[in-house]
Amino acid sequence: MVFAMVVIGGFTRLTESGLSMTDWHPVTGWLPPLSEAAWQAQFDAYRRSPEYNQINAGMSLFEFKEIFWLEYLHRLFGRIIGLAFAVPFAVFAIKGWLRGADFWRMAGLLVLGGMQGVIGWWMVKSGLIDRPDVSQYRLALHLGMAFVILGAVLWCALSKLESPRQQAGVGLRRAATILPLAVLVTVLSGALVAGLNAGKIYNTFPLMLGEFFPSVGFQLSPWYLNFFEDIPTVQFDHRWLAISTFFLAVVTWRLARLAGGDLAKRGGVVLIAAAAQVLLGIATLLHVVPIPLAAAHQAGAVILFASALWLRHGIAGPSPDH
Repeated sequence: MVFAMVVIGGFTRLTESGLSMTDWHPVTGWLPPLSEAAWQAQFDAYRRSPEYNQINAGMSLFEFKEIFWLEYLHRLFGRIIGLAFAVPFAVFAIKGWLRGADFWRMAGLLVLGGMQGVIGWWMVKSGLIDRPDVSQYRLALHLGMAFVILGAVLWCALSKLESPRQQAGVGLRRAATILPLAVLVTVLSGALVAGLNAGKIYNTFPLMLGEFFPSVGFQLSPWYLNFFEDIPTVQFDHRWLAISTFFLAVVTWRLARLAGGDLAKRGGVVLIAAAAQVLLGIATLLHVVPIPLAAAHQAGAVILFASALWLRHGIAGPSPDH
């Protein structure tokens, strides 16, 4: 469900549907508009937003409904995930099936899920003030939190399902520990690319319109803002973080293959996921971010992150037990 939520969120972003709902009612917002008057009120609220006035002026109510439904689905599915976790959690806790550390781990996951809803609305609010786009910083936090939640859920599940773990050398243990973090950093840089629409320029590879690094890049002051707000720099960073992460995946696969056994199989899955993700990223760039490819690229990031965690979890040695 979390995986599906990330994919739905990607579609919401790519279709520019995320700013269609200009309010947030966590408890009472389950139902969509059910009458023409309710639809008109929702549309009137949207027509006061920067996105309507600067981009979609003249949009019809029918056209508004097309973008509204995807954002509504995104929010509704978030609530469904919350129920799918909170109800069993309450039942298990009341019956005493969750005790001690297990209880607090599950409670922590529930809190993270609630925080994600708040972060999502905080992100949307940034696009309802002046510019018709959400803050790339808040977008990165929202996407990063989704990966943290997925990783925590997966790690907890694997800790209950898998035993024993396989011994491995210190090299593989280190590489397999760094790899999920490298994937997460690359994902966060991808969120900056998405937030700045930086994937729609320099649509060549490996060079950026004939240059290794664009001569017009890195012009902001203070210098550190370039890594977060300068479009050429942000795209450059994402490219080479992705390539570096791919080579780290190759090294990790090689070490896992030498370790043999189940780790070799897991390392093979990681390598396939990493190769597919790089190819999807290049294809997305070269074709100027078509929605199907871009959504597949975001889904591929989740698969790569999950497979890297799966590999790390299978290694015995110093690491959290749960």
